[in-house]
Amino acid sequence: MTETLTSPPVPAAPSARLPLLDVLRGAAILGTLMTNVWIFTSPGAEWGALSSGMSESWLASFPDAVESLLRLLANGKFLSLLTILFGVGLAIQYGSAARRGESWPGRYPRRALFLFAEGTVHFVLVFAWDVLMGYAVTALLVAWLLARSVTIQRRVMWSTAGVHLALMGVLTVVLVAEGGFSEAPVPQKARDLYAHGGYGEQIAFRLENALALRMEPVLTIFLLVFLFLLGVRLFRAGAFGDDATGRRIRSRLLVWGLGLGLPISLLSSLAGPELFLLDRYIGGPLTALGYVGLIGALVDRVRRPGPLMRGLTSVGKTALSGYVLQNVLCVLVSYGIGLGLAHRLGDSWRPWWVLALWAVVCAVLMIGSTLWLRRFRAGPLESFQRWALRR
Repeated sequence: MTETLTSPPVPAAPSARLPLLDVLRGAAILGTLMTNVWIFTSPGAEWGALSSGMSESWLASFPDAVESLLRLLANGKFLSLLTILFGVGLAIQYGSAARRGESWPGRYPRRALFLFAEGTVHFVLVFAWDVLMGYAVTALLVAWLLARSVTIQRRVMWSTAGVHLALMGVLTVVLVAEGGFSEAPVPQKARDLYAHGGYGEQIAFRLENALALRMEPVLTIFLLVFLFLLGVRLFRAGAFGDDATGRRIRSRLLVWGLGLGLPISLLSSLAGPELFLLDRYIGGPLTALGYVGLIGALVDRVRRPGPLMRGLTSVGKTALSGYVLQNVLCVLVSYGIGLGLAHRLGDSWRPWWVLALWAVVCAVLMIGSTLWLRRFRAGPLESFQRWALRR
């Protein structure tokens, strides 16, 4: 009896691909862009978001209120959703290896290290706020944990959650005591770099400031481990299935996730930048669970998939390629090395042109991925990854 209760379960082979997972991945990719698009289009871009914080101005004007609302709905929420789904993917790979009788983690560390290399290239050449490097490091640890007992996994999951909550609490107290994030203007050097600087200068700037720009995955490593393991647990519980069990779990996630997460984020946001960490790293993960329930409820009501659902599904099936491509497109539109619209338009057309940019990039990804999958089985980066790991 002890062996049954503590050994990692080997999931039965799924009868078909779970369609909800692809829709959720697609929504997570496009929702993550809703957070990042404000970074691309702000003065100083990547460094500006770090040096001046990402505080919101609800009452300054109607456009500011619109931007603050959209940031509230996206900030930390879709990133947490993407993290949970990465844990789900890891659970699926573990189950596949177990059913084939292969040892675990086996060759998976090679895949995680390759992802880390991809994330490093993405960080250096495209976007400083890359998530792939942190995911790769977390995946190495969680892959090892999946070969341990369910009891150990559960203990690690709740322990990391507790440490994360304590860490965010301590840092928030410090921020409150110190008066919150600095409200100083973004340094002119950073503004000029992204508005007029060359591509090589931007790369050099990321490398020179890599420690500061890579602080988020270090700060949130306990949260990453918790969300990975939570994704594993939700998958094994059947939370993404098209059956009564899946719908029951998702309905609970909807009520508790949105019921707790959104109020925490809203109150933290209204209180000021001192509580930024509570919004992004506590309210965000809770709301992400609510989004699983909300998106699941909407998908359950779809009788015939339309263009939106097909587009989200296609983006979900090419998530890695879509994640990198959306950042490349925003760089080319926003920075001076491309169209330079962040400097040209500035605040005069904000937030409307930023929303238009987000909508256009989303449309490009949904249409492009749908057309791509008509001819190929996987996205370009996914195919390259498989080819490289076979060698």
